[in-house]
Amino acid sequence: MIRSLKSLLAAAAIAFTGLAHAQELNFGIIATEKAGALKQMWEPFLDDMSKAVGMKVNGFYATDYAGIIEAQRFNKVQIAWYGNKSAIEAVDRANGEVFVQFIDLDGTPGYYSYLITHKDSGVTSLDQVLKNGKDLTFGIGDPSSTSGTLVPTYYVFTLNNLDPKTHFKVMRASNHEGNFLAVLNKQVDVATSNSEMTQKMKEKSPEKLDQIRILWTSPLIPRDPLVYRKDLPADLKKKIQDFTVGYGKDEREKEILKNMYRLAGFKVSTDAQLLPIRQLELFKDRKKVEGDANLTEAEKKAKLADLDAKLADLAKQMK
Repeated sequence: MIRSLKSLLAAAAIAFTGLAHAQELNFGIIATEKAGALKQMWEPFLDDMSKAVGMKVNGFYATDYAGIIEAQRFNKVQIAWYGNKSAIEAVDRANGEVFVQFIDLDGTPGYYSYLITHKDSGVTSLDQVLKNGKDLTFGIGDPSSTSGTLVPTYYVFTLNNLDPKTHFKVMRASNHEGNFLAVLNKQVDVATSNSEMTQKMKEKSPEKLDQIRILWTSPLIPRDPLVYRKDLPADLKKKIQDFTVGYGKDEREKEILKNMYRLAGFKVSTDAQLLPIRQLELFKDRKKVEGDANLTEAEKKAKLADLDAKLADLAKQMK
């Protein structure tokens, strides 16, 4: 009898815990800078989302992109902000689905990756970076960052048959804010950054931006998506998407969005926005296979054929 009562109490506790959890959502925020700054930017938006969808939406701040992806994979995070590269991982590995995309305040359909240096570093051109890597220290982004790692790695290094891991005297990884400050404080000679970070510095600390030289600018990168788990209830997904797309209707909401990386709002999107970034990943892999001296000709031929088939399939989807 006592054992049965204990079992009933345990079952009730589990049910209550599940019910409580079902009343809340966790929203993952990628670690582009310190958690305190991210909370200040995102919490007003999350509070408004809570009211709109009828349940508490908590900010989930991890120290790296992988932490958000893994949390979404194990359903500890149900919605998340990603860059395009990390969104691919969330879609492929964490049951994710793109549902909206950022809209820039100035109407720009994307943003740019940069290579930056301090104006006193003595580095004045990309050509110097490519020729004199062994004399330079380099700051790269999070491994899952689109503008901090994928885009500059492909366009600056892969296309020039260089590996940043071996090209520089020292290479270290950090988020966008960390890399910008490392260049500013002369802790590294060159680092990746992006137009979002430089715009933020232009508005808040223009004197700091005056000390920075942009050495290289990437092609346009599609603006970031928000991703929710596919297995959320359909009515809840609709509430989340409707709220997000409709956000920014009054001056208060517009100010909140402006503080979130100069956003004007969000537009409906799908996983299709990730196709150009998938293509970029495959091009990078293809270039790496082409230059791999450890592969036999037969192995190289097979790997290239597989990558070409994937690229052809992507090209069809992009049409």
